[in-house]
Amino acid sequence: MPMPPDPVAFTIPYLGREVFWYGIMITLGTLAGATVADREAKRRGLNPDHIWNALIVMMILGLLGARLYHVFSLPANVDPAVRNEYFQNPLSIISFWKGGLRGLGIYGAIAGGMLGLWLYTRFMRLSFPEWCDMAALGAPLGQAIGRWGNWFNQELYGTPTRMPWGTPIAAENRLPQFASLPDEVRFHPTFLYESLWNLLVFFILLYIVRQWPERLRKGDVALAYLILYPVGRYLVELQRPDAWTTAGVPVAQILAVLTVVAVSLWLLVRHGVHHRLVGARA
Repeated sequence: MPMPPDPVAFTIPYLGREVFWYGIMITLGTLAGATVADREAKRRGLNPDHIWNALIVMMILGLLGARLYHVFSLPANVDPAVRNEYFQNPLSIISFWKGGLRGLGIYGAIAGGMLGLWLYTRFMRLSFPEWCDMAALGAPLGQAIGRWGNWFNQELYGTPTRMPWGTPIAAENRLPQFASLPDEVRFHPTFLYESLWNLLVFFILLYIVRQWPERLRKGDVALAYLILYPVGRYLVELQRPDAWTTAGVPVAQILAVLTVVAVSLWLLVRHGVHHRLVGARA
């Protein structure tokens, strides 16, 4: 992969505000995911305006959740002074005007976004599981696009590799353990692996929705997403030398395993697998 351009896309005239590619990719991903959800709402005969109205609440709480997760999962190459600043000045956690939208954690974004959707559907007296399905259908496509923001920032990369798709990382963006490596060394583009996985998840969910609509209960698509995405995230963490760990295990992997197990059991129970098994034995 080629070296990415400057992370700053452009500067707003007269205001002097820098606009980062990271923020642009996150925005494009969000709009793409919302468009998919909009189309799905129309296909189901529902009012698509709820998608865009709920998106406002979801983005606010999603960004807050993403920032909070980032604060507690800062990578190893972050200056300790940054950590201290977050805790000494909590307002700096949500200072999006400083450095654009850099520093977001997807698990926090998902949790915050779901909370926002729950609040909106509760206020509008809508079915939370049903609208979760539409949000979950568009989410992986949005994530696939948004992950390319990491390429512009030269972050979310793995260990050195000789594979032709390896990405170059400038010296100032390298983890301490890679600082002494030659300039020509390339690294696994971990962001690309996750982006491709998210794209695959999107097509799998789309296939499920179109192929077996009569078998699906409200909330099933969202549950399927909460199984498929964590599986990919678990694998991606194998190429995350900057992962936030506890007892030597990446926290993201722990969350992935717990989520997959819990949601899988939930999905089996809500479809009466247990009752069918008991009935078959009787």
